[in-house]
Amino acid sequence: MHRLEVPAPTALPFVVGTFEQVGPLSRASFPHRHTFFEIVHVTGGSGTHVLDLARLPLRPPHLCVITPGQVHHWEDARDLRGSVVLFTDDFLLDHPADRDRLRRLSERPWTTLSPEEDDCTGRLIEELSEEYRRGDEDWHTVLRALLHVLVVRAGRLPQTPAAAPVVPARAGSVADEFTRLTSRVDLDLWSVQAYAEHIGVSPGYLTEAVKAATGRTPSELVRQSRAAEAKRLLARTDLTVRQVADRVGFADAAYFCRFFRREAGVSPGDFRRSGESVERPTCE
Repeated sequence: MHRLEVPAPTALPFVVGTFEQVGPLSRASFPHRHTFFEIVHVTGGSGTHVLDLARLPLRPPHLCVITPGQVHHWEDARDLRGSVVLFTDDFLLDHPADRDRLRRLSERPWTTLSPEEDDCTGRLIEELSEEYRRGDEDWHTVLRALLHVLVVRAGRLPQTPAAAPVVPARAGSVADEFTRLTSRVDLDLWSVQAYAEHIGVSPGYLTEAVKAATGRTPSELVRQSRAAEAKRLLARTDLTVRQVADRVGFADAAYFCRFFRREAGVSPGDFRRSGESVERPTCE
């Protein structure tokens, strides 16, 4: 399991660069999962990209989205060229609907780009890279905006056949529905039991289906969703900590503070006061 390690709780959970700049793990030859999203723009090279059960020959240019929990690796990759964009769920605070867009994009194992699409994608990723390297004032807001444009434009590209399912159809459908619902904070679903009842399955079946599809348990993903929404509210609204606690399903503000410190590494108040850090994360 690869994680995007950040040096501080408020550090920017985002990396962009070429395969060479990001490092060997960006083209790992062994099967692995991520706890973060990855957008891959392949511009050159040969070999095979294996995503879940789909074997995808390299015939660049390609665009690929890998979501947390998917298994992938590179086989016999030679002269692999292109860029990768890595970011955690927290980086989607400003555009939560992009979670669902990215999930749908991950169902397309390879999007083969026309010369015009390849050029447009390359220029946008280069703009992301330049903003990331420079780190000018409010760079994190610009990066989020550019990433949103990249995700929306990727969603407009012609669809390609989906990868072979890695789990049975029913379990895959349940896992997809659960993943979609975790981005719907308006539904006030803050427990595995609540999600299971909403979907119409038992908590045990939901756990099996989500674990098979993502490599993570529903309870982990529910905690992540609650923490992400709390961070968004703390960073983007003037709600009190008690009001934020209530918004994410905690009747006891003190218990919410303990939960938030465990998930984020800092108290809600410190998170709000510290704002965005410019420290850079690493991929491990």
